[in-house]
Amino acid sequence: MNKKREKGQSHSTRPVRIGPPKWLRFSVEEVEALIVELARKGYSPSMIGIILRDQYGIPLAKYILGRKITQVLEENGLAPQIPEDLFQLIKKSVNLRRHLEEHPKDYAAKKGLIDLESKIRRLVKYYKRVGKLPPDWKYEPEKARLLVAGTF
Repeated sequence: MNKKREKGQSHSTRPVRIGPPKWLRFSVEEVEALIVELARKGYSPSMIGIILRDQYGIPLAKYILGRKITQVLEENGLAPQIPEDLFQLIKKSVNLRRHLEEHPKDYAAKKGLIDLESKIRRLVKYYKRVGKLPPDWKYEPEKARLLVAGTF
């Protein structure tokens, strides 16, 4: 839901690929072991993907495994409690609320917080519908502060 860009889709796209690249020297089991090891160290799924790309030369884990990193983590019981994109939005809203406590006259930031929290609510509604969040889960700013202060 990009509301800032009116027209066009000018951006890079990944090349279409059916299987893993021929030059890749890792097997499926090795990639899964790397993902599980990095998750146990406390890395988020997107950070795991970046580490696999930059340090191990694995362009996209989905090409090799046939499933996404979060699906591998779910199978091993290491998936985060709430989806990562929702967690990042909640973290951003907590930081924005902290900013607004110090600068209450920042009206642009207030509008940004309203937009951000509506995006969080839309995402929560979607994750409840697909079953990634329990039906009684609710976004509350005070609980969000504690969630962000704790571990992911």
